[in-house]
Amino acid sequence: MSGGHANLLPVYVMADESGSMTKVMGQLNEGLRSLHEALLGEPMAAAKVRFSVLGFSETVLEHLRLADLRHAEEMPELTPRGRTSYGAAFGDLRQRIPADVEALKAEGFTVHRPAVFFLSDGQPTDQGWLEVHRQLTDRNVTKGAPNIVACGIGDAQAATIRQVATRDEYGFIANAGTEVGASIAQFCTALTKSIVESGRSLGSAQPELVVERPQGFRMAIDVV
Repeated sequence: MSGGHANLLPVYVMADESGSMTKVMGQLNEGLRSLHEALLGEPMAAAKVRFSVLGFSETVLEHLRLADLRHAEEMPELTPRGRTSYGAAFGDLRQRIPADVEALKAEGFTVHRPAVFFLSDGQPTDQGWLEVHRQLTDRNVTKGAPNIVACGIGDAQAATIRQVATRDEYGFIANAGTEVGASIAQFCTALTKSIVESGRSLGSAQPELVVERPQGFRMAIDVV
């Protein structure tokens, strides 16, 4: 068994690929490349993480699955397309995460509760997504039900981001007036720090998910 009962944290970036992201998709792709470079400099932390990149619009595209970023040659390129379906995003995770957890366990790893880093620049265009989200996050329904860290930029609303995040301290909204490209850069920086610190934590006596608040963001619960 390749895992040797090592601790692993599956991390999923679920990024909005709807058409409204067209002008800033380059910043998101650059941010993911910077994350990759940073993790190459943190091999002990990177070894504890398996990293997936998913893009959602009306459907979900898998750009990277359960990758050990120490061995990944490059990060994928996301491309804007379609409308913003939150239901598609959470429905995909509802099927994907239990299968991924079982696959990692079959390799001999000890798997910690997965973490989803969700990024959207707008409101959902579909109905019924809240029920799909409820099923995904219900630990009695979905094996490996994830912690969801939700970040809203652009036209995303704080109330919606609060509904997506699984804990109040996991929901963040960009400060009013912040340029969207700058918000994406800060999201990627915070994502990098969160992954590095969480990876380090998995090697400690008390492993935990560490979530870094992006600069220029407020907790969504504080927006009235």
